[in-house]
Amino acid sequence: MTERGSLLDKLKRMEERNARGKETELSAPVADPVQQSAQVIWLPLWHEGVRGVPNSVLRSALFGAIKRGRRAFLQREQLTAVDGVTVLFTGPRLDQADLDVWEQCLHLARAEGLGSRIQFAAHGFLKGIGRSTGGKDVSWLKGAFARLASSVVEIKDGKRAYFGPMLHGGARNEETGHYVIEMNPQIVALYGRDGWTQVEWEQRRALKGQPLAQWLHSFYSTHAAPFPMKVETIHHLCGSEAGRLAEFRRDLKDALAKVEAVTGWSWEIDRTDLVQVDRTPSASQKRHLIRRTQRKPKDTG
Repeated sequence: MTERGSLLDKLKRMEERNARGKETELSAPVADPVQQSAQVIWLPLWHEGVRGVPNSVLRSALFGAIKRGRRAFLQREQLTAVDGVTVLFTGPRLDQADLDVWEQCLHLARAEGLGSRIQFAAHGFLKGIGRSTGGKDVSWLKGAFARLASSVVEIKDGKRAYFGPMLHGGARNEETGHYVIEMNPQIVALYGRDGWTQVEWEQRRALKGQPLAQWLHSFYSTHAAPFPMKVETIHHLCGSEAGRLAEFRRDLKDALAKVEAVTGWSWEIDRTDLVQVDRTPSASQKRHLIRRTQRKPKDTG
């Protein structure tokens, strides 16, 4: 059986397990989409064409819109995040390429379960994130795993909270290039029912090498109905290294145009320096908007 066929079978078994209902669930401090067993903790299900990522990660400067090069090392520094989210970070600054790796790890873990040993070859992993498979990229991947394993976060998103490494750890065979890694099972605390987003993977890959455009794509993917934000606010949220706001504004316009070309989303920056992005929400986000409308108190006046 092929690796892909094996994955599909695992996903099918997971869907059947979900369909059996709540009698199979164990008590846990997370919401309904996640199921647990004595051995592993299950992430929510998502299909092959997307990556399921906690909103709190994408609504902050944790994986910044920064360029390649030397990384600053932060010591329990509070990173900029949207209201309601707190991110404390210790480790080397992480960029959008590191986010590709982390998202792919979560993608593999959705079938194996958090806490399980996730096995793969460097060649297949690199192809999965749209990179070349030569020696330079194999070496880069080693560095990316080392950065994630040495990065410790404390994330609080409302009642959800997680503290620990971005990647629990792992091992590799230097001769064959095969890896075995583990994701911290407690990362599931950041998901819940409405705490995560399905990011369109091909759209993100189309923006490869454009860190600000990738950050914007991820950030606005987490919003069913994006609200206007100041250019200065986005400057801080994305972790941009642009020193002057005028310089960042030029970069932002260019990045938004690239996102529009890939997604079809429209945008504008008005005279008050507010950025407005209009996009069609996903099916799950439409359901979220409906639930939010239904929860609003009716006008009795």
